[in-house]
Amino acid sequence: MRAVGVDLGSKRIGISTSDASGTLASPHSVIQRGGSRSVDHLAIKSIVEEYEAEVVVVGLPVSMNGQMLQAAQLVLSEVEQISQVVGVSVVTFDERKSTVTADELLMQNNLNAQERRKIIDKIAATVILQGWLDRRKIQNLQGQSQ
Repeated sequence: MRAVGVDLGSKRIGISTSDASGTLASPHSVIQRGGSRSVDHLAIKSIVEEYEAEVVVVGLPVSMNGQMLQAAQLVLSEVEQISQVVGVSVVTFDERKSTVTADELLMQNNLNAQERRKIIDKIAATVILQGWLDRRKIQNLQGQSQ
């Protein structure tokens, strides 16, 4: 199953995609936010269609103690809007530390701050999508062993 990962930001949207088997997430692109969310959502829809994705996985910014603060509420509201546009299932996945993890990966590859800023959103989307794919795989394996 192909999936598209999304890291919603106020200025940029990071996008990642999975392989056809739904095993490995890869960075795709960064969408610069425009003046209209509907244009942003159509850009996501275009990627979903291009990759024939069956699901969109959006990072949900849950606080470190598990609370759903204002940022999470804003994402949930936008997820509802996206789901009306893309034509496939849209789910959320806890994105705690995804940007921190992405930044650490980029620093390990000796990218400077300017280089990291250009790609961190799509790397964060990849961390989110890979986490969702891994969890799904574990759940499937647990279901098979019962």
